[in-house]
Amino acid sequence: MNAVSVVVLLMSGLMIFNAHPRLYWGKYGANWDAAWLQIGSRGQSGYLRVGGFEVPTTGVVGYANGQGYAFPSWMTIPSSYNLADAREWHFFFAWGLVVPGIAYWFWSIARGHLRRDLVPSRNEMTPRNLWRDVKRHARLRFHEGDPAGEGARRYNVLQKLSYLGVIFLALPLAALTGMTMSPGINAAWPWLLDLFGGRQSARSLHFIAAAALALFILIHLAMVVLAGPWNELRSIVTGWYRVPRDPATGERT
Repeated sequence: MNAVSVVVLLMSGLMIFNAHPRLYWGKYGANWDAAWLQIGSRGQSGYLRVGGFEVPTTGVVGYANGQGYAFPSWMTIPSSYNLADAREWHFFFAWGLVVPGIAYWFWSIARGHLRRDLVPSRNEMTPRNLWRDVKRHARLRFHEGDPAGEGARRYNVLQKLSYLGVIFLALPLAALTGMTMSPGINAAWPWLLDLFGGRQSARSLHFIAAAALALFILIHLAMVVLAGPWNELRSIVTGWYRVPRDPATGERT
């Protein structure tokens, strides 16, 4: 349910972004205001501008498949331009992410999952250990020096930090900034506008949080494939995981 909700939210969010493909900081933003990020087209050429830096993006975003929208139709829900439908999709599937997310917070705290499995220890957070874990991942040696496979049963420090960042930073930020853009919620909770510095700042932070989630998903899927997709999928479905053999005995523990 989380996976489906995130995909639909990202794709419907891109359609919503197509309605005004510019991002601003502060309370206000319109066509003639200075945008810190803009995706657009000139004729049949697409471009991405961040601040004063611009790169051509023809065929990817800005202008692709004969369309002059920021994001092409195959990336969006619905595929044809329809802001109203996109908002309906977005708001409906937001509940499919927020409600289980809040339940997971309570469960992970009450059952000790957060403290036991996700919070890094002091030794794990030393620069030496962090750099060692980065090098292991860069070389695709996820359980190096761990012949008994003990590390396969627990999250390493990079996993812990990324999961904490997603569960307790990116997702809450996306939810709260999304609510900040709602006039109805603004009337009920005006403090959200003060918290995020205005609706346009909230929109920018919402986009950044969504981009961070998309990047996390891509890296997460890549790690699953590189670590052995069948073993990873079996552990997800059944709870059983095949750990590396001990080179000394040839046995698994």
